[in-house]
Amino acid sequence: MKRRLLLVSNSTLHGSGYLDHCQQHIAHFFGKDVKRVLFVPHALHDRDAYTKTARDKFKTLGYEVDGLHEAPDPVDAVRRAEGIFIGGGNTFRLLKSLYDNQVVTEIRRRVLEDGVPYMGSSAGTNVATISINTTNDMPIVYPPSFSAIGLVPFNINPHYLDADLSSRHMGETREQRITQYHEEPDTPCVLGLREGSMLLVEGNKATLLGSTKARLFTR
Repeated sequence: MKRRLLLVSNSTLHGSGYLDHCQQHIAHFFGKDVKRVLFVPHALHDRDAYTKTARDKFKTLGYEVDGLHEAPDPVDAVRRAEGIFIGGGNTFRLLKSLYDNQVVTEIRRRVLEDGVPYMGSSAGTNVATISINTTNDMPIVYPPSFSAIGLVPFNINPHYLDADLSSRHMGETREQRITQYHEEPDTPCVLGLREGSMLLVEGNKATLLGSTKARLFTR
């Protein structure tokens, strides 16, 4: 399998700028063969502004960026992409847009069959997995399915937070919510990616990178 993925928990780490904490990993991941990256800004409402943010950052790393929403034919844009980056925001909005633009199957094919490098951050990491059932986001829109692109055989919970035992907050912890998910039948493992962490997937090998660790939940 030619699969190459960089699945980042968060785009911005406290005390740093957009993608600053993972920029060296990004440059190593896309390498010198990729000149242009197809950016999917659909998790946020203002796609032009979001694309400009990504374009400005990637330019400092030596890459040009094309926004998927700028393409007259989104499927053809995916077919021509040298690399793909799906940014964070609202996961439900993002997945609905991917289905609306009919690019879910094509992204999966390009990544798994053609070996096109795929980077996701937050919501972009969520949609790379089996489903978006373990996102942290509110369902502000309703995608036709919760099934995602399926580039890895498990789910991810980005921005994973450990329980704060000193907090007076009485809402459910992230651990409790993932446990509830696993109470349902046939649910996959969930990797809780803390902010500052990312997962590099090369073929069937996955390596945890970054400044923090992750937590694996099994049913």
